[in-house]
Amino acid sequence: MRQILSSITKAIGLSYHGEDIEIKGIHALSQADSSQLSFIDSDTYLEALKCTKAAAVLLPERYVEYLPEGVIPLVTEVPYLATARASRFFRYQPSVESADPHCGEGCQIDPSVVCGTGVVLGDRVTVMAGCVIGAGVCIGEDTILYPNVTLYHESQIGASCILHAGVVIGADGYGFVKDEKGKHVKFYQNGHVCIGDRVEIGANSTVDRATFGVTVIGSGTKIDNLVQVAHNCELGEDCLLVCQTALAGSTVLGDRVVMGGQSGATGHLHIGDDAVIASRAGVTKSLPGGKVYGGFPAIEQKLWLKMQAALLRLIKKNKE
Repeated sequence: MRQILSSITKAIGLSYHGEDIEIKGIHALSQADSSQLSFIDSDTYLEALKCTKAAAVLLPERYVEYLPEGVIPLVTEVPYLATARASRFFRYQPSVESADPHCGEGCQIDPSVVCGTGVVLGDRVTVMAGCVIGAGVCIGEDTILYPNVTLYHESQIGASCILHAGVVIGADGYGFVKDEKGKHVKFYQNGHVCIGDRVEIGANSTVDRATFGVTVIGSGTKIDNLVQVAHNCELGEDCLLVCQTALAGSTVLGDRVVMGGQSGATGHLHIGDDAVIASRAGVTKSLPGGKVYGGFPAIEQKLWLKMQAALLRLIKKNKE
C-alpha cells in the first residue's frame, strides 16, 4: 500500500516541506530502501542511521547531522510513537474472501478448511478439520496441519513440517506505544513469518508476525506445546524450545540452542550457538554460545548452583 509522504506527516502531526514522494512501507534503518520510512530513538542504532537507504527517517533533532545525503529528516522528539502512528497507513486490510488453494499432487484437505486468496500448497500437504489458512500463505510439500491450526496472511511454511492442534502462526506481535495522554497506540504489525523445513510446533504454541521484516524459525527447530515466540525473533537451525518457553520481541537464537521448560528471554538480545538455557531460567542479556546457563538473571549454571548452595549454607548457619 503506497502513501504520499505529506499525507502521512500531516496525519501524525509533523511538518514536512520539500518534494513529495510515495512511501510504500516502514522498515528498520539497516534494511529500509528508498521507498520506505524508518526511525531512530537510541544511540544503539546510530551506525545504522549513518548508512541507511531509507527515503525518510523519523528522528530527534540531535540525530539529523548523521543522516546520509538525500534522506529526508522528519524531526520529532517521540520517533517511536510517531512511527507507530504512521504504521496504520500500511496496515493489512482483513478480508473474509475465500478461494480454493492451488494444490500440488496428493494433497488431503478436510472440507471444513477455509482458505483465503492466493494460497499455495506443495505436494502431499495434509490439512485437517477446522484449519484456517490466510491469504497468500505458502506451505511446502509433505507438511501436516493438525486440527484447528491458524495461519495468518502471507505466512510461509517450509517442507516436511508438523503443526499440531491449535497452533497460531502470524498473529500480530504485541506492539503498543504509550502516547502523551497515557493511551496505548497500536504499532501495526506489517511483517510476516517464515518457517523453515522440518520444523515441528506443539499444540497451542504461537509465532507472532514481525512488526516489519520477518519472524524466522530455522529449519529443523522443534517447538513444544504452549510456547510463545514474539515478533521479529530469529531462531537458528535445530533449536529446541520446551513447554512454556517465551521469547520477547527481537530475540535471536543461534543454531542448536536449547531452552528448558518455562525459561524465557527478554527482547533484543542474542543467545549463541549450542547454548543451553536450563528450565525456568530468565535470560536478561546476550549470552555466548557453547555453555549451560541457569537461574535469574541467567548466569553459567555451575556458578548458579554454587550460589544456591552457599545461600543454603548461610541460612543453615544463621539458624544454629
